[in-house]
Amino acid sequence: MKSEAFKQIFTDSIERNFDYVVERDVDFPLESKKIITFIGVRRCGKTHLMYHAINKLREKMPRENLVYINFEDDRIFPLSLPNLSTMLETYYAMFPQKKSETVVFFFDEIQVVENWAVFIRRLYDTENCRIFISGSSSKLLSSEIATNLRGRTLSFEVFPLSFREFLRFNKISDNIHSSKNRAQIQYLFNAYVKFGGFPELVFEEERFARKTLQEYIDLIIYKDLIDRYKVGNRYLMKYLVKYCFSNISTLFSFNKLFNDLKSQGIQLSKNTLYEYMSYLEDAFAVFMLPVFSRSVSEQSKNPKKIYAVDTGFKTVNSAAEDVGHKFENIVFLHLRRNSKELFYFKHKQETDFYYIGSESPQLINVAYSLETPTTLNREITGLLESMEALQISNALLINSDKDELFRHEDKTIRIIPLWKWLLE
Repeated sequence: MKSEAFKQIFTDSIERNFDYVVERDVDFPLESKKIITFIGVRRCGKTHLMYHAINKLREKMPRENLVYINFEDDRIFPLSLPNLSTMLETYYAMFPQKKSETVVFFFDEIQVVENWAVFIRRLYDTENCRIFISGSSSKLLSSEIATNLRGRTLSFEVFPLSFREFLRFNKISDNIHSSKNRAQIQYLFNAYVKFGGFPELVFEEERFARKTLQEYIDLIIYKDLIDRYKVGNRYLMKYLVKYCFSNISTLFSFNKLFNDLKSQGIQLSKNTLYEYMSYLEDAFAVFMLPVFSRSVSEQSKNPKKIYAVDTGFKTVNSAAEDVGHKFENIVFLHLRRNSKELFYFKHKQETDFYYIGSESPQLINVAYSLETPTTLNREITGLLESMEALQISNALLINSDKDELFRHEDKTIRIIPLWKWLLE
């Protein structure tokens, strides 16, 4: 039965057109000898990256040489390791001449098959092929890659759309020098802040956006967390999800949350709380940002800041608009797409981000409004103190509308609107 289902899936994949796929700003090789791995939260666009790769490869390869399978396809559910051998045998039975040609396999959501890495390693080592795989759990993929696929892979994290990609999906140019474009950009920016960058929402009516986002959250809770990790305390997991998405861009204290939960009569241990938070991180739903310190013990003593993979999750979990925290979350995601060397910095005051990218380290503060002199002075003073402590001469102050330069002695702070910074 599985063999017949695979035949149907192969045929559908070969006949399907992907001309509608919009290109993403994820720079990955099409012809690497390494296994290309896409990791990210559900519905963020990993599948469409594969579609885009298939589109590009069809320009130089026969369609039959490009094989796409979604392992969550109900026609092949449930799957076990022996079924993967059946899949391979079925393909070469359909196309025996391909044994002597290079075949590119695209395996989507492969983590649903237990011990999948054993099969991928055999396929990589014995067949004339290239392999793309995707998965929605960083822990599962990372641990299996480390033990079974060491040296064979290149991994790429995939996030919901950046603002530049969001404009591209809406067929709007990112040319900020055109007055017409600028008005459209700023209009779409407000939608981006409110409902985030999940690709499917670009084509969704606003009145259905909240419902779609809530369904995504339910999918993460039940499929990626409760089912996968056999979570015993469902109420606690749901509470934790709501808590994290409602409190983005704030300091997160395990002890405080533990005591709050205990005071509500919820029975749990600190180990359970740590485990459940790690599950949220594994599912790419939540990120924890540590303080910058050259001492590991100092880092562990300080609370971390919490961010969501998408600001839309904040919108559907909190009645408060809280645009300032959404701004900071968007800045975090923009930086995190490019580097994991990302911290907040604590001196006399707290600076939102200390970013170590490909160029020189950078300090960044985020404030929605700088209209009052008190707010502007506080943000500037905090940045200057951090710049002095880290011996950095340039910094950014990201806000909603101000665009100017502030200079103090040998230090320069660029004050820039978020929408404009995202497009630079």
